[in-house]
Amino acid sequence: MKTAAPTSCSLWQFVLYFLKLGTLGFGGPIALAGHMHQDLVEQRGWISAQDYREGLALAQLAPGPLAAQLAMYLGWVRDRGLGATLVALAFIGPSFLMVLVLSEFYVRFGGLPWMQGLFYGIGAAVIAIIARSVLKLVRMTLGRDRLLWTLFAASGVVTAWTESEIIWVFLLCGLVPMLLRRRQPAPATRALAFLPAAPGLATGVGGPLAVGLLWKILAYFAGAGLFVFGSGLAIVPFLYGGVVQQFHWLTERQFIDAVAVSMITPGPVVITVAFIGYLVAGLVGATLAAIGVFLPVYLVVVLAAPHFNRVAKNKQVKAFVDGVTAAATGAISGAAVILGRRSLLDLPTILIALATLALLLAPKKIPEPVLILAAGLVGLVLQGVGPAAG
Repeated sequence: MKTAAPTSCSLWQFVLYFLKLGTLGFGGPIALAGHMHQDLVEQRGWISAQDYREGLALAQLAPGPLAAQLAMYLGWVRDRGLGATLVALAFIGPSFLMVLVLSEFYVRFGGLPWMQGLFYGIGAAVIAIIARSVLKLVRMTLGRDRLLWTLFAASGVVTAWTESEIIWVFLLCGLVPMLLRRRQPAPATRALAFLPAAPGLATGVGGPLAVGLLWKILAYFAGAGLFVFGSGLAIVPFLYGGVVQQFHWLTERQFIDAVAVSMITPGPVVITVAFIGYLVAGLVGATLAAIGVFLPVYLVVVLAAPHFNRVAKNKQVKAFVDGVTAAATGAISGAAVILGRRSLLDLPTILIALATLALLLAPKKIPEPVLILAAGLVGLVLQGVGPAAG
Protein backbone atom coordinates (compact mmCIF):
# COMPACT_ATOMS: atom_id res chain seq x y z
CA MET A 1 0.00 0.00 0.00
CA LYS A 2 1.46 3.32 -1.02
CA THR A 3 2.30 5.74 1.74
CA ALA A 4 0.59 9.09 1.33
CA ALA A 5 2.92 11.89 0.34
CA PRO A 6 3.53 14.48 3.06
CA THR A 7 1.61 17.72 2.63
CA SER A 8 4.00 20.08 4.40
CA CYS A 9 4.46 22.25 1.31
CA SER A 10 2.22 23.93 -1.21
CA LEU A 11 2.15 22.83 -4.83
CA TRP A 12 3.91 26.05 -5.83
CA GLN A 13 6.74 25.45 -3.35
CA PHE A 14 7.10 22.00 -4.85
CA VAL A 15 7.16 23.34 -8.40
CA LEU A 16 9.63 26.09 -7.50
CA TYR A 17 12.00 23.45 -6.17
CA PHE A 18 12.06 21.74 -9.58
CA LEU A 19 12.44 25.08 -11.31
CA LYS A 20 15.59 25.65 -9.25
CA LEU A 21 16.85 22.10 -9.88
CA GLY A 22 16.25 22.47 -13.62
CA THR A 23 18.17 25.75 -13.59
CA LEU A 24 21.16 24.70 -11.50
CA GLY A 25 21.22 20.90 -11.65
CA PHE A 26 24.29 19.46 -13.35
CA GLY A 27 25.90 16.04 -13.21
CA GLY A 28 23.63 13.77 -15.21
CA PRO A 29 20.51 11.75 -14.33
CA ILE A 30 21.94 9.84 -11.38
CA ALA A 31 23.19 13.03 -9.74
CA LEU A 32 19.84 14.77 -10.29
CA ALA A 33 17.95 11.79 -8.88
CA GLY A 34 20.27 11.90 -5.87
CA HIS A 35 19.50 15.59 -5.34
CA MET A 36 15.77 14.83 -5.37
CA HIS A 37 16.17 12.15 -2.71
CA GLN A 38 18.38 14.28 -0.49
CA ASP A 39 16.24 17.41 -0.79
CA LEU A 40 12.70 16.07 -0.99
CA VAL A 41 12.90 12.90 1.13
CA GLU A 42 15.68 13.40 3.64
CA GLN A 43 15.79 17.16 4.28
CA ARG A 44 12.33 18.55 3.55
CA GLY A 45 10.14 15.49 3.96
CA TRP A 46 7.89 16.53 1.08
CA ILE A 47 8.00 13.05 -0.49
CA SER A 48 7.91 9.72 1.35
CA ALA A 49 10.78 7.28 0.88
CA GLN A 50 8.32 4.72 -0.52
CA ASP A 51 6.97 7.10 -3.16
CA TYR A 52 10.52 8.05 -4.16
CA ARG A 53 11.54 4.39 -4.53
CA GLU A 54 8.51 3.66 -6.68
CA GLY A 55 9.21 6.72 -8.84
CA LEU A 56 12.83 5.68 -9.32
CA ALA A 57 11.74 2.14 -10.24
CA LEU A 58 9.29 3.49 -12.83
CA ALA A 59 11.98 5.76 -14.28
CA GLN A 60 14.30 2.76 -14.61
CA LEU A 61 11.70 0.42 -16.10
CA ALA A 62 9.93 2.74 -18.55
CA PRO A 63 11.57 4.40 -21.57
CA GLY A 64 12.53 8.04 -21.25
CA PRO A 65 15.15 10.25 -19.58
CA LEU A 66 15.46 9.04 -15.99
CA ALA A 67 15.66 12.35 -14.14
CA ALA A 68 12.78 13.98 -16.03
CA GLN A 69 10.65 10.88 -15.60
CA LEU A 70 11.34 10.71 -11.86
CA ALA A 71 10.51 14.41 -11.50
CA MET A 72 7.21 13.95 -13.35
CA TYR A 73 6.30 10.97 -11.15
CA LEU A 74 6.99 12.91 -7.97
CA GLY A 75 4.82 15.70 -9.37
CA TRP A 76 2.09 13.13 -10.00
CA VAL A 77 2.39 11.91 -6.40
CA ARG A 78 2.08 15.48 -5.15
CA ASP A 79 -0.95 16.54 -7.23
CA ARG A 80 -1.70 13.92 -9.89
CA GLY A 81 -1.94 15.25 -13.48
CA LEU A 82 -1.60 18.93 -12.56
CA GLY A 83 1.47 18.25 -10.41
CA ALA A 84 3.14 16.14 -13.12
CA THR A 85 2.46 18.83 -15.74
CA LEU A 86 3.76 21.77 -13.69
CA VAL A 87 6.83 19.87 -12.50
CA ALA A 88 7.65 18.78 -16.07
CA LEU A 89 7.47 22.37 -17.32
CA ALA A 90 9.51 23.69 -14.37
CA PHE A 91 12.22 21.03 -14.64
CA ILE A 92 12.63 21.04 -18.43
CA GLY A 93 11.90 24.71 -19.11
CA PRO A 94 15.15 26.31 -17.88
CA SER A 95 17.46 24.07 -19.90
CA PHE A 96 15.18 24.45 -22.93
CA LEU A 97 15.47 28.25 -22.75
CA MET A 98 19.24 28.06 -22.27
CA VAL A 99 19.54 25.83 -25.33
CA LEU A 100 17.49 28.31 -27.37
CA VAL A 101 19.91 31.09 -26.43
CA LEU A 102 22.95 28.94 -27.24
CA SER A 103 21.32 27.84 -30.51
CA GLU A 104 20.81 31.42 -31.66
CA PHE A 105 24.35 32.24 -30.59
CA TYR A 106 25.65 29.24 -32.52
CA VAL A 107 23.68 30.14 -35.66
CA ARG A 108 24.98 33.71 -35.61
CA PHE A 109 28.61 33.02 -34.81
CA GLY A 110 29.15 29.34 -35.65
CA GLY A 111 31.04 30.14 -38.81
CA LEU A 112 33.57 32.39 -37.09
CA PRO A 113 37.04 30.99 -36.29
CA TRP A 114 36.79 31.62 -32.53
CA MET A 115 33.52 29.65 -32.30
CA GLN A 116 35.05 26.82 -34.33
CA GLY A 117 38.03 26.85 -31.98
CA LEU A 118 35.78 26.54 -28.92
CA PHE A 119 33.97 23.52 -30.32
CA TYR A 120 37.22 22.02 -31.56
CA GLY A 121 38.16 21.50 -27.91
CA ILE A 122 34.63 20.89 -26.63
CA GLY A 123 34.00 18.10 -29.12
CA ALA A 124 37.03 16.19 -27.86
CA ALA A 125 35.93 16.61 -24.23
CA VAL A 126 32.45 15.32 -25.07
CA ILE A 127 33.93 12.02 -26.27
CA ALA A 128 35.65 11.59 -22.89
CA ILE A 129 32.40 12.33 -21.05
CA ILE A 130 30.49 9.77 -23.13
CA ALA A 131 33.22 7.18 -22.43
CA ARG A 132 33.00 7.94 -18.70
CA SER A 133 29.22 7.54 -18.84
CA VAL A 134 29.61 4.12 -20.46
CA LEU A 135 31.93 3.01 -17.64
CA LYS A 136 29.43 4.17 -15.00
CA LEU A 137 26.49 2.50 -16.75
CA VAL A 138 28.40 -0.76 -17.18
CA ARG A 139 29.07 -0.93 -13.44
CA MET A 140 25.48 -0.03 -12.59
CA THR A 141 23.56 -2.19 -15.06
CA LEU A 142 25.61 -5.21 -16.18
CA GLY A 143 27.31 -6.54 -13.04
CA ARG A 144 28.61 -10.06 -13.67
CA ASP A 145 25.70 -11.18 -15.81
CA ARG A 146 27.27 -12.82 -18.86
CA LEU A 147 24.07 -12.59 -20.90
CA LEU A 148 23.82 -8.84 -20.38
CA TRP A 149 27.50 -8.44 -21.24
CA THR A 150 26.89 -10.37 -24.48
CA LEU A 151 23.94 -8.13 -25.38
CA PHE A 152 25.99 -5.05 -24.51
CA ALA A 153 28.84 -6.14 -26.77
CA ALA A 154 26.52 -7.10 -29.65
CA SER A 155 24.70 -3.76 -29.52
CA GLY A 156 27.98 -1.83 -29.34
CA VAL A 157 29.47 -3.64 -32.34
CA VAL A 158 26.29 -3.27 -34.41
CA THR A 159 26.06 0.45 -33.63
CA ALA A 160 29.73 1.12 -34.39
CA TRP A 161 29.67 -1.01 -37.55
CA THR A 162 26.42 0.33 -39.05
CA GLU A 163 26.87 3.86 -37.63
CA SER A 164 23.21 3.85 -36.61
CA GLU A 165 20.98 2.52 -33.87
CA ILE A 166 18.78 -0.31 -35.11
CA ILE A 167 15.58 -0.40 -33.10
CA TRP A 168 14.94 -4.09 -33.61
CA VAL A 169 18.32 -4.86 -32.01
CA PHE A 170 17.01 -3.12 -28.89
CA LEU A 171 13.79 -5.12 -28.92
CA LEU A 172 15.65 -8.39 -29.53
CA CYS A 173 18.04 -7.65 -26.65
CA GLY A 174 15.00 -7.16 -24.43
CA LEU A 175 13.23 -10.31 -25.58
CA VAL A 176 16.25 -12.61 -25.13
CA PRO A 177 16.52 -12.32 -21.32
CA MET A 178 12.74 -12.17 -21.01
CA LEU A 179 12.44 -15.55 -22.72
CA LEU A 180 15.45 -17.14 -21.04
CA ARG A 181 14.49 -16.04 -17.55
CA ARG A 182 10.77 -16.68 -17.65
CA ARG A 183 9.58 -18.16 -14.40
CA GLN A 184 6.04 -16.86 -14.14
CA PRO A 185 3.13 -16.38 -16.52
CA ALA A 186 3.36 -12.76 -17.50
CA PRO A 187 0.78 -10.07 -17.98
CA ALA A 188 3.77 -8.20 -19.40
CA THR A 189 2.45 -8.07 -22.93
CA ARG A 190 0.18 -5.16 -22.14
CA ALA A 191 2.93 -3.23 -20.36
CA LEU A 192 5.30 -3.61 -23.30
CA ALA A 193 2.76 -3.33 -26.08
CA PHE A 194 3.62 0.26 -26.91
CA LEU A 195 7.26 -0.55 -27.71
CA PRO A 196 6.89 -2.30 -31.10
CA ALA A 197 4.90 0.69 -32.36
CA ALA A 198 7.75 3.09 -31.78
CA PRO A 199 9.91 2.02 -34.75
CA GLY A 200 7.16 3.19 -37.08
CA LEU A 201 7.40 6.62 -35.54
CA ALA A 202 11.12 6.68 -36.17
CA THR A 203 11.34 5.17 -39.62
CA GLY A 204 8.01 6.00 -41.20
CA VAL A 205 8.41 9.76 -41.15
CA GLY A 206 10.65 9.70 -44.20
CA GLY A 207 8.09 7.76 -46.23
CA PRO A 208 5.16 8.86 -48.38
CA LEU A 209 3.01 9.69 -45.33
CA ALA A 210 5.29 12.60 -44.36
CA VAL A 211 3.37 15.87 -44.85
CA GLY A 212 6.14 18.37 -44.13
CA LEU A 213 9.32 19.09 -42.29
CA LEU A 214 7.64 20.07 -39.01
CA TRP A 215 5.65 16.85 -38.92
CA LYS A 216 8.87 14.93 -39.54
CA ILE A 217 10.55 16.69 -36.62
CA LEU A 218 7.67 16.02 -34.22
CA ALA A 219 7.18 12.39 -35.22
CA TYR A 220 10.86 11.51 -35.38
CA PHE A 221 11.69 12.87 -31.95
CA ALA A 222 8.59 11.26 -30.43
CA GLY A 223 9.93 7.91 -31.62
CA ALA A 224 13.41 8.75 -30.36
CA GLY A 225 12.17 9.56 -26.85
CA LEU A 226 10.72 6.07 -26.47
CA PHE A 227 14.17 4.52 -26.82
CA VAL A 228 16.03 6.32 -24.08
CA PHE A 229 17.01 3.59 -21.61
CA GLY A 230 19.67 3.75 -18.90
CA SER A 231 20.91 7.25 -19.72
CA GLY A 232 19.88 10.28 -21.71
CA LEU A 233 22.98 9.62 -23.80
CA ALA A 234 21.21 6.54 -25.18
CA ILE A 235 19.42 8.87 -27.56
CA VAL A 236 22.72 9.99 -29.15
CA PRO A 237 23.31 7.01 -31.50
CA PHE A 238 19.61 6.95 -32.41
CA LEU A 239 19.68 10.65 -33.30
CA TYR A 240 22.92 10.30 -35.23
CA GLY A 241 21.39 7.70 -37.51
CA GLY A 242 18.33 9.83 -38.26
CA VAL A 243 19.49 13.43 -38.04
CA VAL A 244 22.80 13.00 -39.86
CA GLN A 245 22.45 9.94 -42.04
CA GLN A 246 18.75 9.54 -42.85
CA PHE A 247 17.43 13.09 -43.11
CA HIS A 248 20.73 15.00 -43.47
CA TRP A 249 19.42 17.79 -41.25
CA LEU A 250 22.82 18.34 -39.63
CA THR A 251 26.43 17.74 -40.58
CA GLU A 252 28.51 15.46 -38.38
CA ARG A 253 30.29 18.50 -36.92
CA GLN A 254 27.00 20.19 -36.06
CA PHE A 255 25.72 17.01 -34.44
CA ILE A 256 28.75 16.73 -32.17
CA ASP A 257 28.29 20.40 -31.27
CA ALA A 258 24.64 19.66 -30.43
CA VAL A 259 25.69 16.96 -27.96
CA ALA A 260 28.19 19.38 -26.46
CA VAL A 261 25.53 22.06 -25.96
CA SER A 262 23.33 19.61 -24.06
CA MET A 263 26.21 18.92 -21.67
CA ILE A 264 26.96 22.59 -21.06
CA THR A 265 23.39 23.21 -19.90
CA PRO A 266 21.73 21.80 -16.74
CA GLY A 267 18.81 19.42 -16.78
CA PRO A 268 18.25 16.34 -18.98
CA VAL A 269 20.82 15.51 -21.69
CA VAL A 270 18.06 14.81 -24.22
CA ILE A 271 17.43 18.56 -24.41
CA THR A 272 20.01 18.37 -27.20
CA VAL A 273 16.99 17.74 -29.46
CA ALA A 274 15.98 21.39 -29.03
CA PHE A 275 19.33 22.50 -30.44
CA ILE A 276 18.89 20.15 -33.39
CA GLY A 277 15.33 21.34 -33.97
CA TYR A 278 16.47 24.97 -33.86
CA LEU A 279 19.15 24.41 -36.49
CA VAL A 280 16.61 22.66 -38.71
CA ALA A 281 13.55 24.93 -38.34
CA GLY A 282 14.21 27.70 -35.84
CA LEU A 283 12.11 28.26 -32.72
CA VAL A 284 9.20 26.16 -34.00
CA GLY A 285 11.55 23.27 -34.79
CA ALA A 286 13.15 23.44 -31.34
CA THR A 287 9.75 23.48 -29.65
CA LEU A 288 8.39 20.55 -31.66
CA ALA A 289 11.54 18.51 -31.08
CA ALA A 290 11.29 19.04 -27.31
CA ILE A 291 7.56 18.24 -27.28
CA GLY A 292 8.22 15.14 -29.36
CA VAL A 293 10.77 13.77 -26.90
CA PHE A 294 9.08 14.66 -23.62
CA LEU A 295 5.34 14.29 -24.35
CA PRO A 296 5.43 10.46 -24.76
CA VAL A 297 7.47 10.24 -21.54
CA TYR A 298 4.94 12.42 -19.73
CA LEU A 299 2.05 10.27 -20.98
CA VAL A 300 3.81 7.07 -19.92
CA VAL A 301 4.24 8.45 -16.39
CA VAL A 302 0.69 9.74 -16.02
CA LEU A 303 -0.90 6.61 -17.49
CA ALA A 304 1.40 4.08 -15.83
CA ALA A 305 1.64 5.59 -12.35
CA PRO A 306 -1.74 4.36 -11.05
CA HIS A 307 -1.01 0.79 -12.16
CA PHE A 308 2.74 0.67 -11.70
CA ASN A 309 2.87 -1.56 -8.62
CA ARG A 310 1.42 -4.52 -10.52
CA VAL A 311 3.72 -4.16 -13.53
CA ALA A 312 6.90 -3.45 -11.54
CA LYS A 313 6.77 -6.82 -9.76
CA ASN A 314 6.64 -8.81 -12.97
CA LYS A 315 9.91 -10.65 -13.53
CA GLN A 316 9.59 -10.70 -17.31
CA VAL A 317 9.12 -6.94 -17.45
CA LYS A 318 12.29 -6.53 -15.40
CA ALA A 319 14.17 -8.98 -17.63
CA PHE A 320 13.05 -7.10 -20.77
CA VAL A 321 14.20 -3.79 -19.33
CA ASP A 322 17.54 -5.31 -18.25
CA GLY A 323 18.16 -6.45 -21.82
CA VAL A 324 17.15 -3.14 -23.39
CA THR A 325 19.29 -1.22 -20.90
CA ALA A 326 22.29 -3.40 -21.76
CA ALA A 327 21.64 -2.72 -25.43
CA ALA A 328 21.36 1.02 -24.78
CA THR A 329 24.67 1.01 -22.91
CA GLY A 330 26.27 -0.86 -25.80
CA ALA A 331 24.81 1.63 -28.28
CA ILE A 332 26.30 4.52 -26.30
CA SER A 333 29.71 2.84 -26.44
CA GLY A 334 29.28 2.38 -30.19
CA ALA A 335 28.31 6.03 -30.52
CA ALA A 336 31.48 7.00 -28.66
CA VAL A 337 33.48 5.14 -31.32
CA ILE A 338 31.56 6.78 -34.17
CA LEU A 339 31.76 10.30 -32.79
CA GLY A 340 35.34 9.78 -31.67
CA ARG A 341 36.39 9.17 -35.26
CA ARG A 342 34.89 12.56 -36.16
CA SER A 343 36.07 14.56 -33.13
CA LEU A 344 39.54 13.19 -32.39
CA LEU A 345 41.10 14.61 -35.51
CA ASP A 346 44.72 14.96 -34.45
CA LEU A 347 47.11 14.75 -31.52
CA PRO A 348 45.77 17.86 -29.68
CA THR A 349 42.18 16.60 -29.68
CA ILE A 350 43.32 13.13 -28.55
CA LEU A 351 45.25 14.74 -25.68
CA ILE A 352 42.25 16.90 -24.71
CA ALA A 353 40.04 13.81 -24.59
CA LEU A 354 42.55 11.81 -22.53
CA ALA A 355 43.10 14.68 -20.09
CA THR A 356 39.35 15.15 -19.68
CA LEU A 357 38.83 11.43 -19.06
CA ALA A 358 41.66 11.38 -16.48
CA LEU A 359 40.08 14.31 -14.61
CA LEU A 360 36.66 12.64 -14.72
CA LEU A 361 38.14 9.49 -13.19
CA ALA A 362 40.10 11.38 -10.53
CA PRO A 363 38.97 11.06 -6.89
CA LYS A 364 38.25 14.78 -6.63
CA LYS A 365 35.36 15.45 -8.98
CA ILE A 366 35.33 18.46 -11.28
CA PRO A 367 31.88 19.38 -12.67
CA GLU A 368 31.47 18.32 -16.28
CA PRO A 369 30.44 21.79 -17.55
CA VAL A 370 33.67 23.20 -16.10
CA LEU A 371 35.71 20.58 -17.96
CA ILE A 372 33.81 21.26 -21.18
CA LEU A 373 34.36 25.01 -20.97
CA ALA A 374 38.04 24.50 -20.11
CA ALA A 375 38.42 22.24 -23.14
CA GLY A 376 36.75 24.94 -25.23
CA LEU A 377 39.26 27.52 -24.04
CA VAL A 378 42.11 25.15 -24.88
CA GLY A 379 40.61 24.69 -28.33
CA LEU A 380 40.33 28.45 -28.71
CA VAL A 381 44.03 28.87 -27.88
CA LEU A 382 44.99 26.14 -30.33
CA GLN A 383 42.82 27.73 -33.00
CA GLY A 384 44.62 31.00 -32.51
CA VAL A 385 48.18 29.67 -32.52
CA GLY A 386 48.16 27.07 -35.24
CA PRO A 387 46.30 25.57 -38.19
CA ALA A 388 45.48 22.26 -36.49
CA ALA A 389 41.98 23.36 -35.54
CA GLY A 390 41.12 24.65 -38.93
